[in-house]
Amino acid sequence: MEKKQKKFLTVAPFECAWRDDLRFKEAGRGCVAFEAFAHNDVTVVFREQLGSQHYHYKRDNSPHYTVIIGSHRNRRLKIEVDGITTVDEAGLGLCCSSAFQSYWISICDGLISIGKGRYPFQNLVFQWLDTKPNCSVQYVGLSSWDKHVGYRNVNVLPLTQNHISLWKHVDCGEYEGDDDMDEDLRNEFGNFDNHQGLGSFLESWELSDVYFIVGDEERTVPAHKVILAAADSFNSGLFDQDVIFIKDATYPVLSAFLQFIYTGFTQIPESLLAPLRDLSLQFGAMSLVKQCEEVIERFKLNKKLFDSGKNIELSYPNSQTHNCGAAFTFGLPMNLQRLEQFYLTGKYSDVDISIEGHGLVARSHKVILGLWSLPFMKMFTNGMSESVSSEVCLKDVSPQAFEIMINYFYNGGFNFENTIDSNIMLLELLLLADQFGVSLLHQDCCKALLERLSEDSVCLILQVIPSIPSCKLIEETCERIFTMHFDYCTTASIDFVLLDESTFSSILQHQDLTVTSEERVLNAILMWGLQPNELSNWEMVDNMLSFTTPTHLFGTRLPSLNALLPLVRFSLLPLLLLKKMESSNLSRQILFVVIMYQVKEAIGFLEAGLPTSGCHAKFQHRHSSFKELQYICDGDSNGVLYYVGTSYGKHQWVNPVLAKKISIMASNPISRYTDPKVLASRTYQGTSFAGPRIEDGKNCSWWMIDLGLDHQLMCNYYTLRQDGSKAFMRHWNFQGSSDGKNWTNLRVHENDQTVTKPGEFASWAITGPNALLPFRYFRVALMGPTTDDINPWTLCICFLELYGYYH
Repeated sequence: MEKKQKKFLTVAPFECAWRDDLRFKEAGRGCVAFEAFAHNDVTVVFREQLGSQHYHYKRDNSPHYTVIIGSHRNRRLKIEVDGITTVDEAGLGLCCSSAFQSYWISICDGLISIGKGRYPFQNLVFQWLDTKPNCSVQYVGLSSWDKHVGYRNVNVLPLTQNHISLWKHVDCGEYEGDDDMDEDLRNEFGNFDNHQGLGSFLESWELSDVYFIVGDEERTVPAHKVILAAADSFNSGLFDQDVIFIKDATYPVLSAFLQFIYTGFTQIPESLLAPLRDLSLQFGAMSLVKQCEEVIERFKLNKKLFDSGKNIELSYPNSQTHNCGAAFTFGLPMNLQRLEQFYLTGKYSDVDISIEGHGLVARSHKVILGLWSLPFMKMFTNGMSESVSSEVCLKDVSPQAFEIMINYFYNGGFNFENTIDSNIMLLELLLLADQFGVSLLHQDCCKALLERLSEDSVCLILQVIPSIPSCKLIEETCERIFTMHFDYCTTASIDFVLLDESTFSSILQHQDLTVTSEERVLNAILMWGLQPNELSNWEMVDNMLSFTTPTHLFGTRLPSLNALLPLVRFSLLPLLLLKKMESSNLSRQILFVVIMYQVKEAIGFLEAGLPTSGCHAKFQHRHSSFKELQYICDGDSNGVLYYVGTSYGKHQWVNPVLAKKISIMASNPISRYTDPKVLASRTYQGTSFAGPRIEDGKNCSWWMIDLGLDHQLMCNYYTLRQDGSKAFMRHWNFQGSSDGKNWTNLRVHENDQTVTKPGEFASWAITGPNALLPFRYFRVALMGPTTDDINPWTLCICFLELYGYYH
């Protein structure tokens, strides 16, 4: 059903294409951008789970959205919810055609937006809001009705907070045809790449290093050695000279010949076909020779074919109007391997590039640099010293990143995953692309950064990205990730103290700021002001203030602290902690009068027991705060499974597995003694086990808890209980996962002798930064044999409970 044809996907009638990578990163929120051609409608399905090849939305009873572009023979736009038509609009200008067209569809909490064009969130055509939104749809299926549909350049993109943003700086892939957004894109990048590829150098004296003397009139025509020598099957030895005499051809023939080399397209009268073929044969332009001979043969068979008097058009296969793009040689009679070889050997090079402090880094060709980079082009043509010199020396440039950029020029792009192994290098490359105006490299870097975003990388990226105005989307996305994992980002490392005040302030004021306690916000602000070498908290700072002053301690960041500290919601702190803070050095320091005032106000607020509704934001709980479920003792009633069993503290306890509020799974099928509800039960079970299975060629056994789609836990403690057997665990891992496939070790047990009796409880703390990462799935996985010699890979536990910060 799915087959690749020149990078596009064909979907047969009444079928649907599903891929694991066509998935929103956040359930209910995402955007799919794609190109499609269809003689009838284009159909896109949004589902909670992956569908099958023979899936069809008309027969699907599970929750889903369906968007049909060009329904009723290209006359209507339809949106269906769970198979029922809710939108049926005519005349929206979204009709499909036999040529590829670009579309985008975004979903944000039930708001479905549909647009046409190359850049998501631009050229909005239609919006519809579902009053009962499905916030669980995550997978994207590409479907069809009664005719084949071709899809290509399909990208699933995240949404920013307002999702009306700058995705136009991230190209969605190769694109054919004109687009009215091109001018906006050039404006976005400061008019980068304002020439039309190699065609802008056709018969241009700019950067030329060879010229032809043609015809009896001895007309002079400029060209570029590296371009000609890399073309087709050219004899590169012809270009070892700077002047090439062509006596047996006329200027129109040479001009048509060069136009084909530089643009992949040319026009010529029928009478000049034979001379053009002969000239092409002389230089080794075999693709043009073939084109000429095919037309000549067709002309012999049907002389009337060209009687119209119009010029004959010749084009290289797949040729198109080129902007300087990834693989700029695509559609041109250009030998990319030969071009790379010229770069590696320095043949025909006319500029040596060195970096101050590092020496020579590249022997290159001005025409290639100017093709990709407008700043380079201006450097070589506007009378600067580089215009007449064969040497360029750059300052404050990463040599490794610069070499990657030059390779990008000659390779026409590359696989970022295989080429760039660190975010630091990717950021350096992004800065270079911004500095030298290489917009396509800039876009590739942006896409690579967005794909690599994680809690561990956002601080590093936020130190650089704010300085690049065209990367606002990445900045907003990083800030959002930081806010949603605030505890982790301010505890796993101290990199966040390097953020500038504006960025850190935006994070603290973000409406999605998620913290386990308001004390962490206070600690983070004071650490940012202190810029310590290791983690600290407000009590440590308070102690420092007993023998120094705020001015000495915080230096130039002291004024910023007085602007950031009011962002702490002191009223959310425990009353005992506030009273302790009231008598602290922080409150007594005159420079921190803001803390003294806020603490006193919060104490008065809590002692008076004022209601929160309608109050100022500083008195209200944060939008996404986690509930703390604290471990007290083995078998207590404070854990997550007990809390869920009480309907989140609202009713009497019912086993949450029976109530279908959580799922528990084992490594082997359910049986009499492999009963998931036992692990959540409050009663002791003498025999309860998960049996072994083979994963990655190794024995393993596990019990796994799924908290559910909308729930997560930052786990800081867990308890288990041995069943009535003596198969005691000694080697196991306690793990967390967001998707149930990729697991993070939260605690590793090697030869742990804690459990020594049947029916015994045991509990362990989860420490370190991973305890601050929220997960949906948790499991106890046996990594080595138990003490049972008969069934060493049977995991025998009859109770499991989790603790921490639950969402």
